Amino acid sequence: MALKFGILDQSIVFPGQTAAEALHNTVKLAQLAESLGYERFWVSEHHDSLQYAGSSPEVLIAYLLAQTERIRIGSGGVMLQHYSPYKVAENFNVLASLAPGRVDLGIGRAPGGLPRSTRALQPSADTGKLEEKLAEVEALLLGPADDAHRLAGLKASPLPRQPADIYLLGTSVSSAELAAERGLPYVFALFINNDPAAALQAFETYRRKFNGDRGTEPKSILALSVIAADTEEEAVELAGDLKSVRVTLASGKTVNVGSVEQAEEFARQAGESYTSEVRSADITKGTKETARERILEYKERYGVDEFIFTTVISDFDKRVHSFTLIKEAFAELAV
Repeated sequence: MALKFGILDQSIVFPGQTAAEALHNTVKLAQLAESLGYERFWVSEHHDSLQYAGSSPEVLIAYLLAQTERIRIGSGGVMLQHYSPYKVAENFNVLASLAPGRVDLGIGRAPGGLPRSTRALQPSADTGKLEEKLAEVEALLLGPADDAHRLAGLKASPLPRQPADIYLLGTSVSSAELAAERGLPYVFALFINNDPAAALQAFETYRRKFNGDRGTEPKSILALSVIAADTEEEAVELAGDLKSVRVTLASGKTVNVGSVEQAEEFARQAGESYTSEVRSADITKGTKETARERILEYKERYGVDEFIFTTVISDFDKRVHSFTLIKEAFAELAV
């Protein structure tokens, strides 16, 4: 089966940039992805952060759909724990009505920010379980709620001819189990949780427990941080010395952040003691030949046939060059 590729852009505000410039670069990358033949282009959700400009993926997706013609546009992802499933379904039904067959609803389990923004997004402590919200979004995307639903007959208008495709994003076995239970495509973010054993266990669990009662088949996608350059040395230089920090609060909650300082701030806002594990960020880097070799290794190791690429390259032109090199490397394999 041919490999498929997508791009996840986090609308990072690099030093010397404004948030507006970061968002305009996201638009230009979406147009580049379409011209190069990438399968999909996703945007992320982050809150209360000067480092990320993308706090509202639904709004950004609408703009990107208007600035492109063919490529699928979606969220990577909407942090459903914060929101009414009904409103999420309405938003994505509007998008899917405007651009039939081009909208992806990627749903994330992380908070997308520190505890302070979570409290602002969830003024009520009674937010409901994610599993229940996910089931409700699915039901509302497909039509009126059935008689067994607590909101029987409710419509998330407008009802599109082709509803958005739903993907569940995660970094753990529990997220893989939920995707399998719901019979949904599953995306493991290795660029967030760079534990190969965790990724392997998640994918194996997903395929073993997948519920095919709806007539769907398992679809597993790996999200990677990738840097391709003309030389190995340049790729290493572009990658820098980024770290990944896994925070475990006293309550048992875990979250991945980008620095020790962010870990300390997360724990401070949560009002809990914590432990942290610092790792070097997992970045697939090198020439396009090196990048291709490692990506094919990932395909075999995890049994995936689609990848979502993100990058930490601050120079926009070099970011463009990196995504172009990756597509060139797989020209004979990609759809």
